[in-house]
Amino acid sequence: MKFDIAVIGGGIVGAATFYKLQLHNPQLTIALFEKEDLLADHQTGHNSGVIHSGLYYKPGSLKARNCIEGRKELVAFAKKYDIPHDVCGKVVVATDESELANMERIYQTGLQNEIEGLAKITAAQVKEIEPHVECIAGLVVPCTGIIDFRAATRKMVALALEINPKSKLFLSHEVKDIQKQADSSIVLTNKGDFEARYLVFCAGLQADRLARKDGVNLKEQVVGFRGDYYELTPAAKEKVKHLIYPVPNPDFPFLGVHFTRMTDGEIECGPNAVFTFKREGYGKTDFSLKDTWDALTYRGTWRLFFSNISFGINEYRRAFSKKLFLKTLQRIIPSLTMDDIHPGRAGVRALLLAQDGDTKDDFRIEYHGNSIHVLNAPSPAATASLAIGSYIAEAADQHFKLKV
Repeated sequence: MKFDIAVIGGGIVGAATFYKLQLHNPQLTIALFEKEDLLADHQTGHNSGVIHSGLYYKPGSLKARNCIEGRKELVAFAKKYDIPHDVCGKVVVATDESELANMERIYQTGLQNEIEGLAKITAAQVKEIEPHVECIAGLVVPCTGIIDFRAATRKMVALALEINPKSKLFLSHEVKDIQKQADSSIVLTNKGDFEARYLVFCAGLQADRLARKDGVNLKEQVVGFRGDYYELTPAAKEKVKHLIYPVPNPDFPFLGVHFTRMTDGEIECGPNAVFTFKREGYGKTDFSLKDTWDALTYRGTWRLFFSNISFGINEYRRAFSKKLFLKTLQRIIPSLTMDDIHPGRAGVRALLLAQDGDTKDDFRIEYHGNSIHVLNAPSPAATASLAIGSYIAEAADQHFKLKV
């Protein structure tokens, strides 16, 4: 089968790209390939479901611009198409004076990013919003929300398929290789071969491997980090009303353990962040020899380990100790007990690591011949997905000369 464009990866970034490409070019036939039986079955479907405000990201960066634009568009999309969501707001809380300088830095970044309604609040004002939180100061971020990202992904794909019935979704089609021809590419899958003039890769945890199959000379490598969640028991749910975040440590590439009210009414606590021995492994003991070998023979992994060794050890200890995980949660809500939490799900986050261990904090989208590659799109990519889709669609218009 022949298509004008093939999009590889059925997470929310791939779905939004599929949708926006079809909106920009309704006459073109576009195929979306996903190796799993379901859309959004990895990073998208295993994250905490937060609509991020754009509070933490460097002003002017792709992350900041796309998160803020994407958040507004995502909320409008959810309202229009009845996607479960709630713009419930969040508080960021400092529990120790050593965190106040970082809180001020975040606040100033938020002001530069023009986050609506962002304000400093006192410990007493935090109590009015979250009565069970103990802190010394806080920020309130009213435009943060929660959403069902799986439902949003499905709707984006459905809308794209309505625009052009000749476009197709191929589930359970794993892309094994790419063969270049004079003015097209052959996409080799486990269920047959397909031809496309142009390719767009939104492959998440497999982004580096597929980039290399497409001929990209990529020095960096994707390394996966698993995040484990606990859930509050029904009796303890009343202790969390909205979203509650700690002040993130700027030396660590994650936001820290937080409390999230989900669209189904559950309250999640987490995630931690530990190196995973399987890129798509959600269990504590999941293992892939290939994934482990690739990660542990890459010097960037060791550079990251050595520069964050104390954090890494603490994260691993928490991964296997409910007591230590609870102790972290009690820094924010001291009244929580062992009986208030039980193990929940887990997610895996892809980080494109440089050889020096840098986590490549910004989104990274590159061009290679007749292909576009989303090489790095960690959080807040789900929030930013529609904006990323527009960015890629506009880039494709220019790079592929779709608009003549």
